[in-house]
Amino acid sequence: MARFFIGWDVGGWHCDHNPTSRDALVILDEERRQVGLSWRGNLRSTINTCTTPRAWLETLFHLCQTEFSGSPTILSIDIPLAFPQAFTRLITKSQPTAVPGPAGENPYLFRRCERLLFRHGLRPLSPVKDMIGSQATKGIHVLARYAPLPQSCGVWRDGTDRLTVIEAYPAGCKGSRLMRSLLAQSGVTTPLPSQDERDALVCALTGWLFVRNRQSLLEPPDDSPLQEGWIWLPKDVLDPG
Repeated sequence: MARFFIGWDVGGWHCDHNPTSRDALVILDEERRQVGLSWRGNLRSTINTCTTPRAWLETLFHLCQTEFSGSPTILSIDIPLAFPQAFTRLITKSQPTAVPGPAGENPYLFRRCERLLFRHGLRPLSPVKDMIGSQATKGIHVLARYAPLPQSCGVWRDGTDRLTVIEAYPAGCKGSRLMRSLLAQSGVTTPLPSQDERDALVCALTGWLFVRNRQSLLEPPDDSPLQEGWIWLPKDVLDPG
């Protein structure tokens, strides 16, 4: 059965009051052709009213002016889908941990996957310190509502295999030769009008790579904390050219 790939660039819960940053969606098919049109707005009411994963997917496709066929769909989300374990233990159990000198190694602020990226010169944002808490809780809320079952580190499903959710990182893909090539060859024939929608396209392409060329993506080490998830992005970001 054909798959579809939705990229979601996440705006804050009340991003309808912020003209510069909104939720944005782009849908691709298995040939990387755009399905329907891109969409930009606020998904808050959609999240509040859709009670099942299927209703959620049907609404996302409808917003992009197309119909959901019931095919397996990969939703790639541009926002941290978990908080650092050390931070959650501090808040929920009053368990402190040591904080090293380098800011990018702070376990309260960054998950293990983010600390790894810092060591390679990338600068992922922290939902604890970088004013993306609204977006992060929105993404985590959607994960808990529609795809709460962890299949493996960084991969969540809805229980029917209709919906799979992963975390993407468009800003981190800027140095990827592979992603630049995919963008140059993408089946999006009409220029996307906003950076939000362009980031959503990178998310959708990340989902396509996850299914069609997973060996090109960084994989979580075996000891990665399941609760912290994983950021999926091309391996060549560690060796940009």
